[in-house]
Amino acid sequence: MDYQLAAALWQHMWQGLRGTADTPPPLTFSQADTFPSAYAVSELAATSIGLATQAVSDLLGRSAPVSVNVRLASRWFQHSFIPLNRPPAALWDPFAGDYATRDGWIRLHTNASHHRQAMEKVLGVHRDRTALATEVLNWSAAALEQAVVDAGGCAAQMRSVEQWQQHAQGIAVGQEPLFAQQATASGEIPDWPLSAARPLRGIRVLDLTRIIAGPVATRFLASLGAEVLRIDPPDWQEPSLEEEITSGKRCARLDLKSVVGLDQLRTLLSQADVLVHGYRADALENLGLDAATRQQLAPALVDVSLNAWGWRGPWRNRRGFDSLVQMACGIAHQGMQWSGSTKPTPLPVQALDHATGYMLAAAVLEGLRQRRLNGTGWQARLSLARTALLLQQHGFAPSGTQNGITPQPDDVLPTLEITHWGIGERLRAASYLPGTPQLCATPGVPLGSSAARW
Repeated sequence: MDYQLAAALWQHMWQGLRGTADTPPPLTFSQADTFPSAYAVSELAATSIGLATQAVSDLLGRSAPVSVNVRLASRWFQHSFIPLNRPPAALWDPFAGDYATRDGWIRLHTNASHHRQAMEKVLGVHRDRTALATEVLNWSAAALEQAVVDAGGCAAQMRSVEQWQQHAQGIAVGQEPLFAQQATASGEIPDWPLSAARPLRGIRVLDLTRIIAGPVATRFLASLGAEVLRIDPPDWQEPSLEEEITSGKRCARLDLKSVVGLDQLRTLLSQADVLVHGYRADALENLGLDAATRQQLAPALVDVSLNAWGWRGPWRNRRGFDSLVQMACGIAHQGMQWSGSTKPTPLPVQALDHATGYMLAAAVLEGLRQRRLNGTGWQARLSLARTALLLQQHGFAPSGTQNGITPQPDDVLPTLEITHWGIGERLRAASYLPGTPQLCATPGVPLGSSAARW
């Protein structure tokens, strides 16, 4: 592990969250195994998880030290649940992945059925990846990227760091803070118990997020005792991740295109302490739930949001995922050069998603701290693209410090987790705050398995 890189990341994150130039509190690391990568992925994992845990300590008003097991932090960025009686779910649709074009590379993201249909609208229906790859070779990367996006799909051309820095969206992202935060209208100062053992007990979190950053954030909040209610559309499925990211939550469905569904959402929001949402930048506004309206419905709401590409620039409303951001912003290209490969080489895990998730959780906890101290609401916005810039700003991980991640028997909790799908093991928490365990009270559950009520 590169401790100097970790210290720089930690300072950047903590000062961004707290809006201060002060020296951050100490963060202790152990078990410093790291991923082989062009970038400091394990350092990012350890410091982002450490940031969320430090935010718990700050909310409680304690000076207890925070420590992070780097190996476990790295493993949480892979997955936290290991099925024992069946193979893990497939993470990718058969047609998702990187394809050579006539002038470069492009990544097609087809995990959601409607995104795959959008790709097929442009490229046609093919029997297998080989046939699709032959068709993609007829296109230029830029033209195909735009065509798939225009059809309602998800794609990203591989760009170098320099190309992204000159791109209008890259320029816009470079002008955004890591945490865009502000206080909002005042409300009553709440009388939360805030016990060290379950600091978020009694706090209601309305979760309007999907793959992967938002669910990581709300899972962390659930592990501290928050009541998390996740809302999905009637037809949304997430079979590759349900068991992984729904632990500690209740999951319901609402049709927000219907008057009844939207009214139900308004009622839930009016009773919430926290809203975490990951829709495209103007989606809630188009439903009549702009930021001002949300604050009217829930005075002093802690309102935290994320998107893929940033909050300004021509791509602010573009659909996006971690793997696409890595392609567009130069990470996959830099990895290709670092590894000596002839193909795009992304990070070994979807680190932008996971790191942004823990930073979102930290922003929620900072908002709760501000509300408890001052009675104000709080808004915060983050993006995967800005997290990518954070990683890039702190340079490359020296290859001599990258030992790889070797799982250990005591990495998992001593009891099995029994879910709707079977049994498995859950990783122990990667961070430690004395007196405050991180344990979800319930196992992973299917989407839509609960009623849409608190």
